[in-house]
Amino acid sequence: MVADPSSIVPKLRRLSADDVDRIMEIELAAYPFPWTRGIFIDCIRVGYDCWGMQAGSSLIGYVVQTHAADECHLLNLCVAPDWQRRGLGSLLLDHSVRLARRHGCDSIFLEVRPSNPAGFGLYEKRGFEVVGERPDYYTADRGRENAIVMQLDL
Repeated sequence: MVADPSSIVPKLRRLSADDVDRIMEIELAAYPFPWTRGIFIDCIRVGYDCWGMQAGSSLIGYVVQTHAADECHLLNLCVAPDWQRRGLGSLLLDHSVRLARRHGCDSIFLEVRPSNPAGFGLYEKRGFEVVGERPDYYTADRGRENAIVMQLDL
């Protein structure tokens, strides 16, 4: 019998190269233009803060970020589609903020697609503010899509 997903308390843990197969399953299911396997392997290899959210024996989400010059750059935050809309993205974002503070960062920056209103709403609800735009930043169905740059002061 499979446990009721709502009864599972997710746990956070560092990601390793052993997680990349499952990360790619989530990434491919969640995004029309996913990161590549090589990007995740490189992020883990070079020591970026790469954390996974585990529910039972299954990885259900992750966050990847870097810290430098008193700033955090949130690179990827994703929850598996079948686990979305349960507040898990907020838990991952809270963890990201805690990590940034632990590293002595003064602010967190991120890019989000205008075509991702759920992501934008999550960041805005958590106090991130729009500080700019990166033209033609993302691959899109028809060419390129700009990125909204957001910042949270810590």
